[in-house]
Amino acid sequence: MPVPWFLLSLALGRSPVVLSLERLVGSQDAARCSPGLSCHLWDGDVVCLPGSVVSTPGPVLVPTHLQTELVLRCYQETDCDLCVRVAVHLAVHGPWEEPEDEEKFGKVADPELEEPRNASLQAQVVLSFQAYPTARCVLLEVRVPAALVQPGQSVGSVVFDCFEAALGTEVQIWSYTQPRYQKEVNLTLQLPALPWLSVTADGDDVLLVLDVSEEQSFGLSLYWNQVQGPIKPWWHRNLTGPQTITLNHTDIVPCLCVQAWTLEPDSVRTNICPFRKDPRAHRNLWQAARLQLLPPRGWRLDAPCSLPAQATLCWQALGGGPCQPLVPLLPRENVTVNMALEFPLLKGHPNLCVQQVSSWKKLQLQECLWADSLGPLKDDMLLVETRGPQDNRSLCALEPSGCTPLLNRASTRAARLGEQLLQDLRSGQCLQLWDDDLGALWACSMDKYIHQRWVLVWLACLLFAAALFLLLLLKKDHVKGWLRLLKEDVRAGGTARGRAALLLYSADDAGFERLVGALASALCQLPLRVAVDLWSRRELSAQGPLAWFHAQRRQTVQEGGTVVLIFSPGAVALCHEWLQDGAPAPRAHGPHDAFAASLSCVLPDFLQGRAPGRYVGAYFDRLLHRDAVPALFRTVPVFSLPSQLPDFLGTLQGPGAPRPGRLGERAEQVSRALQPALDSCLRSPGTPGTARGMGPEAGDRT
Repeated sequence: MPVPWFLLSLALGRSPVVLSLERLVGSQDAARCSPGLSCHLWDGDVVCLPGSVVSTPGPVLVPTHLQTELVLRCYQETDCDLCVRVAVHLAVHGPWEEPEDEEKFGKVADPELEEPRNASLQAQVVLSFQAYPTARCVLLEVRVPAALVQPGQSVGSVVFDCFEAALGTEVQIWSYTQPRYQKEVNLTLQLPALPWLSVTADGDDVLLVLDVSEEQSFGLSLYWNQVQGPIKPWWHRNLTGPQTITLNHTDIVPCLCVQAWTLEPDSVRTNICPFRKDPRAHRNLWQAARLQLLPPRGWRLDAPCSLPAQATLCWQALGGGPCQPLVPLLPRENVTVNMALEFPLLKGHPNLCVQQVSSWKKLQLQECLWADSLGPLKDDMLLVETRGPQDNRSLCALEPSGCTPLLNRASTRAARLGEQLLQDLRSGQCLQLWDDDLGALWACSMDKYIHQRWVLVWLACLLFAAALFLLLLLKKDHVKGWLRLLKEDVRAGGTARGRAALLLYSADDAGFERLVGALASALCQLPLRVAVDLWSRRELSAQGPLAWFHAQRRQTVQEGGTVVLIFSPGAVALCHEWLQDGAPAPRAHGPHDAFAASLSCVLPDFLQGRAPGRYVGAYFDRLLHRDAVPALFRTVPVFSLPSQLPDFLGTLQGPGAPRPGRLGERAEQVSRALQPALDSCLRSPGTPGTARGMGPEAGDRT
């Protein structure tokens, strides 16, 4: 099978040493020996039968080690095969046996006895060669003259030309004598692969890159190299020139191999299996494996490659949890893929499943094969009968906690119903699934016991409903009042519960901040969804006041809520600064002052007429006069707190505000919550109310 010269040159490299491989002309095998030895190669191959090791009758020739060399067997100038030359090194094994007379008298008693010691040694040496898909055995006869026979010493070697092999394959070589006097010597050799065929990864894809000349035509086949049966091609193409073939990563399995050859008569086909140790390939193999039920009680594991796994039956309870293996009654068995296997069962059951356990004892696959034919899982109890010597029998129920003896005082379901299950078993109401000398398996239905339990539950529910109805009749006046209040609360507060309010204020001092906090807390009891910078210090530090205000304002407006501007002397001064209505007041704003940062966004809403419906104003009695609020901000409702609390709350709650009486009660609650903080703010030294808020200079100058 000739190989084009350019393929061998690509595979073996372009160094002068490699390109100067020795060439053997012709197809005839040959053998030669080192000086002093004579050898003969038998015609044709022989059968490889090593046989067992026998004892040595005296000095014998045995192989000690092997050496290999790559050569070229050429039929034409440019058509050559890669060939493996093997050298077998030989030595003498076993000592001479000295006659007793010679040891005693120091000489040979009979001259005829000396001739065998001076005779030459002869051996039949077998060379066994295996390189998938071929195997050969050749026989070499070797003779060593008496002058070279020294026990334990090497006598030389015999060289065989040669075993042909394809590029990229793994070859195994053994050597032994007939008869065999010792364990055979062996050698494993990996031949060079073709560098023009490479495998690379591209994200989730795998690329097969074939780098050949544009004129070169070749065949390419992808196949699953299964142990059982012939090669099954999965993909085949005849191609020309350089190619890149993309494979999805889910198609990669350990036995996926690539076969390439030139489109010439009797060309060598090179096989490469690059995914044998790829973890993704092994995961894909388990994902591609499928369990199939074969009526009546057979099954088969379908997979593209062989799987080192074991299979066992398990019992899947209706309530979930892990599937309980039926071991040791039904031991694990090695799995042969794509081969029909039989369950050792009498009858099938939907709760019986098959588990596939990998060679590293990890559960990989589980299928309940009878779920389609026999329906969904049943609430049955599996009874396990174990039989021992002298007709000793034990019976237990398989549960998630283990196999529970039926007659014991445990708190499990099987223990509570032990007597009933035994009675069902004796009366023939349980289904026998398996039976042999080791034991038996029985499936007992639990439906009737579940129905009894539900009857008790329904009776308890009916008694509770009757007692509740009687209680309602006795307390009907209280119930009517409670329902009336509930209806009013839902009608009045159901809509308000979803309203949002964003409070903006100037942090004039600690007392004013406490007053705003009291207002926010009181509004949350209505309830309203209130946002205020006092409760968002961490977000303010992380985002900054302006970004925090933007996010809160956008959310409040989108939800149909209201932005509340709480005016104080400090807030009025800031507004005048922004409106350039006077000299800026020399003051420093804290890092959390959202009011100062928000004016850059609030003022455009007022100047462009977008404020009505979105904003309201508020100020506290005796801290500021209404006329102190700049005229621009009085285009929206401005409320004095707590004197105008009912109107303020009604505006915040919108169309879903409760009736006036209910609204007045809530305003009174908010007023009581505000009053202590307001009094404390008025009593604190340096209160700005009288200094700036109520003086004539704080009037409306806009």
